[in-house]
Amino acid sequence: MKKLFVISFLIIGSLSAFAQGSLDKGGKQLNAGVGFSNFGVPIYVGMDFGVHESITVGPRLSYRNYNQTINGFAFNQNLIVLSFNGNYHFNKLIELPSEWDLYAGLTLGYYIWSVKDNNNNFNTNQSSGIGLDAQLGARYFFNDKVGLNLEFGGGTGNGGLFGVTIKI
Repeated sequence: MKKLFVISFLIIGSLSAFAQGSLDKGGKQLNAGVGFSNFGVPIYVGMDFGVHESITVGPRLSYRNYNQTINGFAFNQNLIVLSFNGNYHFNKLIELPSEWDLYAGLTLGYYIWSVKDNNNNFNTNQSSGIGLDAQLGARYFFNDKVGLNLEFGGGTGNGGLFGVTIKI
């Protein structure tokens, strides 16, 4: 799966487009896509708000479902993450081409984790709580409005995210 992401970014990077990667102060962008994890495939949606030419903040919601069988018991796990992230964008600092956006930051979230077995003998929310995660990500914009994003870490209870960004 990692090869697919690397190949995708190499192909996208070879395209020529007039795009603008950084989000200006007062700007907004919608992010949505899927995550990659050893425990199911998370889906997410979030917003970024430009509060400075190099800083964004915004909420994110993600959901993941995972089924597994241990010693004959089938377990269904659900994870909902309500989070808020802040990112520093390195575009101006390292003078990236305008279609690229490279960022890193922190995400503070509330994790709602539930597990049920197939006989309803086991049902718990005991691992729900607050978590803090770090992320490193990049976006490539095809034009002034639409781009792809790839993020590692990211406060969704998984290894990373891959999706679409739309400036609104």
